[in-house]
Amino acid sequence: MAGHSQWANIQHRKGRQDAKKGKVATRLIKEITVAAKMGGSSFEGNPRLRLAVDKAYDNNLTKETVERAVKRGAGELEGVDYKEIRYEGYGINGAAVIVDCLTDNTQRSVAEVRHAFNKNGGNLGTDGSVAFLFKHCGSLLFAPGVDEDKLMEAALEAGADDIVNNDDGSVEVITGPYDFVNVKEALVKAGFKSDAGEVTMKAQNQVVFTGEDAVKMQKLLDAFDAVDDVQDVYTSAVIEE
Repeated sequence: MAGHSQWANIQHRKGRQDAKKGKVATRLIKEITVAAKMGGSSFEGNPRLRLAVDKAYDNNLTKETVERAVKRGAGELEGVDYKEIRYEGYGINGAAVIVDCLTDNTQRSVAEVRHAFNKNGGNLGTDGSVAFLFKHCGSLLFAPGVDEDKLMEAALEAGADDIVNNDDGSVEVITGPYDFVNVKEALVKAGFKSDAGEVTMKAQNQVVFTGEDAVKMQKLLDAFDAVDDVQDVYTSAVIEE
């Protein structure tokens, strides 16, 4: 299966995230807290928590910080009661956007997300207006030059759903959202360490942005990133520099 060029886009996004390490750490702590609250503190019985903790360690959060977040979520320590809210809408040229929030104040969240949409050429839609355009899945991206045949064999044996050969030579392994960690670990054991990986809402059809439209779309995405309640933003837009 062939796919659009992904490598530069992923590296661009990672670079922007790396420049905001403090905000990333805060969001990871919130996700661990909510995951423990929703499914308990056992990694074995809570794949969402296992994924959140794994991601926290990948981003160099300390064991003490992670354990405190788990205890807060499990009710062993006092903490903020966060609620999950999803907003859907459209960006530049009709690109689909999903904004996931964890918040202790829903009125504040919707006001700030709506403001980000309106100020930057987008429109906040209704529940379900764009979610059907995305697939909830795990994604592991491997750099151009990886042995595609051996990776495909190892990935399928590990339980991956699909393998995508991108135009730029990178290879993407697609998993079920709750199979992500197991597939990732199996591939590491087989000698394949991904350069980027996450459980995401993957757009079924992408819209490529260049030039002035790319600048406008990135400005909209940056506006969401500046909202403290926002955890994740998913879009069908692919911004090429």
